[in-house]
Amino acid sequence: MKTSAGALALTSVAGCMGGSGSGDAPGADGEMIMTTSTETTSAYAMSQAIANRVNQNTDAVTVDARPSEGTNANIGRLSRDESDISYIQNWTASKVANNEAPFEDIDFTPNQVFHLYDLAWLLASPNDGWTSVSDIQSDSRVSPTPRGSGTAEMLQHSLDYVVDDYERVSISYGNQASAMSEGRLDVGAATFINKAVEPGWVQQMKSTVGLRVLQWPDEAVSQLEDDPAIIMSDIDMSTFEGYEYAPDTLHTPTLAYNFVVRNDFSYDTLYSFLETLWAQREALQEDNALLGGLADGEFWTENAYDTLPFHPAAADFYQEKGVWSDEFEVGEE
Repeated sequence: MKTSAGALALTSVAGCMGGSGSGDAPGADGEMIMTTSTETTSAYAMSQAIANRVNQNTDAVTVDARPSEGTNANIGRLSRDESDISYIQNWTASKVANNEAPFEDIDFTPNQVFHLYDLAWLLASPNDGWTSVSDIQSDSRVSPTPRGSGTAEMLQHSLDYVVDDYERVSISYGNQASAMSEGRLDVGAATFINKAVEPGWVQQMKSTVGLRVLQWPDEAVSQLEDDPAIIMSDIDMSTFEGYEYAPDTLHTPTLAYNFVVRNDFSYDTLYSFLETLWAQREALQEDNALLGGLADGEFWTENAYDTLPFHPAAADFYQEKGVWSDEFEVGEE
């Protein structure tokens, strides 16, 4: 994965690593609070399935899946010891590594643990004849996800490559369909989970209006591919039905969501967590189909962040399982 230029050298505070078992380390008691996003999201449902599988199959670790406001908030929760393992995405990871607001003063280094899923983000419109992001005008009402989300920052940054101005509005995912139907929204956001699954609110938009998927112009695609903070994906749109218009292949920004822990989190607890979850990796999809990717061992380290190191327990575990890359960085013990 590409990283932000000039990423700061990352430092770690020595903690319970390498199996030392010190009671001073976060998680040394075997208890792990896991946070993802809000209660209505797929991510939270996935975290509940993960927690249940671990809790039912080991006495060494107890996982408590709790809702959170999202990726930016999760860094704060880790900092305040309100969470032990949280998911973030590459946009947030890049800002943390570069000491960018609002992460200038965090006192720990997030260490990667495993990959959860990818969200390919696209812009869509009900407007007749629109086929490109370049169709957006200065008076167009655009909601690149609600204000305050890390995704909004990424999509607004991407839009800057194409359009000079637009009317920024903030509409929740579930309300985009009615806003488009009532003429209050020209462009909204949609997503494909792991490039393949449409959330219910995206299906609702398709069933409410003639939804048109907007392609990113070729020049913007080239610039976004060169942007160290952006991941671009190619989506075969022939696998999706019901759109008024869609390009054959959509080139669009994507966010990779990975779980992280504090650098001083207990080595033994994290290793036991991974060992238990790995043994249940094929069964996870019975609980939540979106967790099917974890059945493939290489998926666990897919789209790893160059900006952040792996926790030593995760690094050792993946080396033993044969899914480690020498390009990955290991956090300091």
